[in-house]
Amino acid sequence: MVSVTSEASRSQSKKVCVIGAGPAGLVSARELRKEGHKVVVLEQNDDVGGQWLYQPNVEEEDPLGRSSGSVNGELKVHSSIYSSLRLTSPREIMGYSDFPFLAKKGRDMRRFPGHKELWLYLKDFSETFGLREMIRFKVRVEFVGEKEEADDVKKWIVRSREKLSGKVMEEIFDAVVVATGHYSHPRLPSIKGMDSWKRKQIHSHVYRVPDPFSNEVVVVVGNSMSGQDISMELVEVAKEVHLSAKTLDISSGLSKVISKHSNLLIHPQIESLEDDGRVIFVDGSWVVADTILYCTGYSYKFPFLESKGRIEVDDDRVGPLFEHTFPPCLSPSLSFVGIPRKLIGFPFFEAQAKWIAQVLSGKSSLPSPDQMLQSVADFYRSRDLAGVPKHNTHDIADFTYCDKYADYVGFPHLEEWRKLLCLSALNNSQENLETYRDSWDDHELLQEALQSSHFTNLNS
Repeated sequence: MVSVTSEASRSQSKKVCVIGAGPAGLVSARELRKEGHKVVVLEQNDDVGGQWLYQPNVEEEDPLGRSSGSVNGELKVHSSIYSSLRLTSPREIMGYSDFPFLAKKGRDMRRFPGHKELWLYLKDFSETFGLREMIRFKVRVEFVGEKEEADDVKKWIVRSREKLSGKVMEEIFDAVVVATGHYSHPRLPSIKGMDSWKRKQIHSHVYRVPDPFSNEVVVVVGNSMSGQDISMELVEVAKEVHLSAKTLDISSGLSKVISKHSNLLIHPQIESLEDDGRVIFVDGSWVVADTILYCTGYSYKFPFLESKGRIEVDDDRVGPLFEHTFPPCLSPSLSFVGIPRKLIGFPFFEAQAKWIAQVLSGKSSLPSPDQMLQSVADFYRSRDLAGVPKHNTHDIADFTYCDKYADYVGFPHLEEWRKLLCLSALNNSQENLETYRDSWDDHELLQEALQSSHFTNLNS
């Protein structure tokens, strides 16, 4: 039920903690402040950017990114970006609604630029909107939990530690927005013999450059975009690259690449790893490998969050979350931005941020907890009926959903050119895996994009 909002409650200003200064956290900070809230952003690194702040030194990290031995289950390295990584989407579709991702002279002006260019865009965004003054850098959040209050008003205790001095701070906030990303904690397969295999095993979380694999036989596990990109890079230096995929029904783009390189071979999934160095595949074929590189994706983890079991991560389903954003029993004082995958991220995070900011100020309201829980149950049922594995719960891949979400907060729908440019790049990558970032045939769409208000209203 949407309640009638009085002028008094419309301008409720809350003290809000945003955890993370990546793409989701930055736009959350902007929207919360715009709505009149007092915002503190806690960021563990020394600059903005989150995942896009490249971290070349990974020596301290466990090669498989296993964080169990560390304090509080935290990783030492947040970013999983490798040196040569380029965007898989064209820059035109990636910008926030009022801050287009423009090519700038003296920088990487390609349509599918390298990762540093997107980091510079995020730096520009935080400078333009004066976001840095809200951010405390080199601060790691160690605990977030509810404060026991006599009345029904929820408050949150946030305990953080300055990384350099070790000083611990404990603060009370009216609300917490979790924007910590989900491309840091490796998701690893369970393979027979994996724990006793003596040779090198790493997750792509700590892959940076191909040089250490020179003249090696490498098995790459996982046929994701990163698995394909890294395989194409390794094939130039490794003796052999064996790509193990869930299915041998691969794109014509990947087929073309494999036919060009005699030392790049495709295999089904791995059956077992043997003590003599053999990697045995489910079809009975095998190879003696020097290194296994797992490009098997990432898991959602919130090691700092004490929710007393009211939010759980079960096989990468974070829940229950109403519209991937609000936990029904703890809303609106706790929310998450940036959990959904397989969508055009930045505009979606912006819509999430606006909604959270308006619900906290009283300008918008949420359904009752029971209605939200029912909505989540219905959503899970529809995913189960569609045969979607639980760990793909937050994979959206649906523009209609993004538009429906935008309607909660009166956010504009994704422009048609944005959707079509996104699909065009996806289709091109399926056909022309090696060249799609530098050779495209969407010029008419590109012109339509550049003539749209997103690009022409720069001074308004």
